Amino acid sequence: MASTVTTEQSKDSPASSRPGYGQLLRTRGAWTFLLPGFAARQPFAMLTISIVLLVQHTTGSYGAAGAAAAVTGVSMALFAPYSGRLADRYGQRAVLLPGVLVHVLSGLTLTALALAEAPLWALFVAAVPTGASVPQIGPMVRARWGVKLQGSPLMTTAAAFESVTDELTFVVGPLLATALCTAVDPAAGLVTEAALTLLGGLLFAAQKSTQPSVAVAGHARVEHTSALRVPGVRVLIVTFLGIGSVFGGMQVSLAAFTESIGEPGLNGVLYGTFAAGNMLSGIVCGAIAWKVAPQRRLLVGYAALALAASGLWAAHSVLVLAGLGLLVGMCIAPALITGYTLVESLVPAGARTEAFTWLTGAVALGQAAAVTVAGQLEDRFWGGAGFLVPMGGTLLALATLVALRSRLVARPRGRTVARGVGHRVPVAVD
Repeated sequence: MASTVTTEQSKDSPASSRPGYGQLLRTRGAWTFLLPGFAARQPFAMLTISIVLLVQHTTGSYGAAGAAAAVTGVSMALFAPYSGRLADRYGQRAVLLPGVLVHVLSGLTLTALALAEAPLWALFVAAVPTGASVPQIGPMVRARWGVKLQGSPLMTTAAAFESVTDELTFVVGPLLATALCTAVDPAAGLVTEAALTLLGGLLFAAQKSTQPSVAVAGHARVEHTSALRVPGVRVLIVTFLGIGSVFGGMQVSLAAFTESIGEPGLNGVLYGTFAAGNMLSGIVCGAIAWKVAPQRRLLVGYAALALAASGLWAAHSVLVLAGLGLLVGMCIAPALITGYTLVESLVPAGARTEAFTWLTGAVALGQAAAVTVAGQLEDRFWGGAGFLVPMGGTLLALATLVALRSRLVARPRGRTVARGVGHRVPVAVD
């Protein structure tokens, strides 16, 4: 299938052996989904920390707060790939509209139950649909880039740009949620998250012209291969589980640390510093014309992440923790960017939204497990014990990545088995 974007790129942007952000943002029609997409994904960065702060306030336990947030994360991780598969099959708008409404209603129900000091099992019940209906805006935006840039060297730049956008939300989101929960009301974070989800989700769903096309009747019988059947995707899922363990472990442990020193307001600042490191390294990563194969970049970057995360548990001051958090954040972005870039070469075009949601879901699942374990460690052991979770998660994922690294090499495809997508010429990995 020929790409219409290649033609658009040649008309709108000068050819460049070193594609950059300026050329990427001049892609025709990009801003129509970028701005609504940014607004719609902002609530995702607020959800977990808002649940942790609200439930900890009403129960007094970080273990209970972590468990409630973990149920949400597990639910999202389990349902996100199905959401992606449905978006590939029926269109993003058809999945977004009902999902946004369900998420808003279930999130407000969870908030009301927490304020009413309902039993923990009731919070779990409400957390399941809250997590299952989280709008998968990031994967949907990445899928739209895939349509716009099919076969273009700008795909790596787009992956970096999306990572930077994600991390910008994780700079703003935790700061906003923490400020609302501590200065306004413990429930203000979740209420604001629901309102932003409704507004941003509906605006993004309205951008019909840029969403990937769906199967037409004549292709209804074409076999569709799940992205999970691609061996490299399974390796990336484990890799992203380790990254999720960093996010979850940091959220709970930083909240516990700042409360232990009597400065709960610093939680958002410290987490924002961690996210800022991620964002800054993502900007740099996307601006580099890489000559090293992405598989090798992933191995080196992930080893650096595991090493940096291994020092968090030993930090006992705000300045040291801020410095280490910044370093850990700087190591995450290259791993995320490279992983998302590999999807372009490993997965058929018609299954990429599903592949992206598997990776996003893996981050959420790793985050959920880390929030639970870190919360228990903070309740039962010394302050800072929760920081052992990022260390353990990244080391285990690194061992898996090293052992199965050969599965990340793209193999030539004679044909693409995916709904309504025709023959695709294989491209070089790097």
